Amino acid sequence: AALAEARALHREDAEASGRMAGHGLALLDELVPGGGHRLLTHCNTGALVSGGEGTAFAVALGAHRAGRLRRLWVDETRPLLQGARLTAYEAARNGMPYSLLTDNAAGSLFAAGEVDAVLIGADRIAADGSVANKVGSYPLAVLAKYHHVPFIVVAPTTTVDLLTADGASITVEQRPGREVTEFTALPRGAGDEEPGGVLVAPVGTQSYNPAFDVTPPELVTAIVTEEGVISPVTGAGLAELCARSSQVTIS
Repeated sequence: AALAEARALHREDAEASGRMAGHGLALLDELVPGGGHRLLTHCNTGALVSGGEGTAFAVALGAHRAGRLRRLWVDETRPLLQGARLTAYEAARNGMPYSLLTDNAAGSLFAAGEVDAVLIGADRIAADGSVANKVGSYPLAVLAKYHHVPFIVVAPTTTVDLLTADGASITVEQRPGREVTEFTALPRGAGDEEPGGVLVAPVGTQSYNPAFDVTPPELVTAIVTEEGVISPVTGAGLAELCARSSQVTIS
């Protein structure tokens, strides 16, 4: 019975991923007509971290399969390099045209007119539409706003927490400082989760290492869920959309 329920949950998650991909691709074609999409993404939102083919990555993959992806720009996602280690791997595995860039190179990419849309996922969405995601997402939203580029969040309705009023109410984890002050070898297996690293800062250097940042709703062009698209992003629109889903959880 437990195995059957687990398989049912997996099917539901995969189906939700497929619907998000469809809604997201339709939105992209509306916002950036003509195809040839050049999409910038941050962190990892593919099959390695989600059901089906993922969230934001599933939209990019859908564009690729439809022959409408010109380039997937992959932020390395410092300091743990989820973009370099995971997203680049998934893009390569799927034969997608992609390029890896350092996080702080994104600004020059926007300035050169090489980004048609930003696609990210979400770890939590507050009731007002504020989006918590991997640190580095908020700067991309600011850049996108300045350069008039759509900033699109793709996440299931289960990510929405209607009891969290706004972005200021989201607690952001502070990660260990050594992730910033050291270049650390990647774990090789069980028992090797925290290998030693090579110091790149003076001994005793204090670091600021938040795991996430929060993007306010006014910087978000649209939120794409399995139930549809919210644009503009408002608390009322988010609540209405979530009411359509029997799978919404409030944590």
